[in-house]
Amino acid sequence: MAKLVFGMNQSLDGYVDHQEFAPDPVLFRHWIEHVRDLAGSVYGRRMYEVMRYWDEDRPEWSAEQREFAAAWRRQPKWVVSRSLKSVGPNATLVEDDLEAVIRELKARLVGEIAVSGPDLARSLTDLGLIDEYRLYFHPVVLRRGKPFFAGPRPPLRLVFTDRIGEDVIRLTYVPA
Repeated sequence: MAKLVFGMNQSLDGYVDHQEFAPDPVLFRHWIEHVRDLAGSVYGRRMYEVMRYWDEDRPEWSAEQREFAAAWRRQPKWVVSRSLKSVGPNATLVEDDLEAVIRELKARLVGEIAVSGPDLARSLTDLGLIDEYRLYFHPVVLRRGKPFFAGPRPPLRLVFTDRIGEDVIRLTYVPA
């Protein structure tokens, strides 16, 4: 049975914004390995549109960026959206019955399934489907943006902490 994990980079004041801060080389390596090891990812529409950047090679990319793109392209993706009409390669559009789709994925797959997008994570939290939350804190304060928790913070229990790279602290929680 697969484990559903919601984890994202965020500011100290709890906002996620990929334009405001970038991972250092150690954290980027962490994300490459994380994506490579996933059983798949479930995306909300907005986060999927951000990540589509990795669908096409760019001449200015480093070897590490090419490695991340290859890992991202290989993994199966499920995109939850009522407004999209189609999705890219190795992706499946989920328009209805989110709970049934996610329960089926958790039962059928082995390993970790990443949840990407705070709004989607809120829906899955409300359904009691997220098994683990990983908060990657960066030493920045944004004072604006999309909060990591799109709704009230669920009751959580801290199970692990670690440092990744020079500046990032990861806190790992499970539902309490």
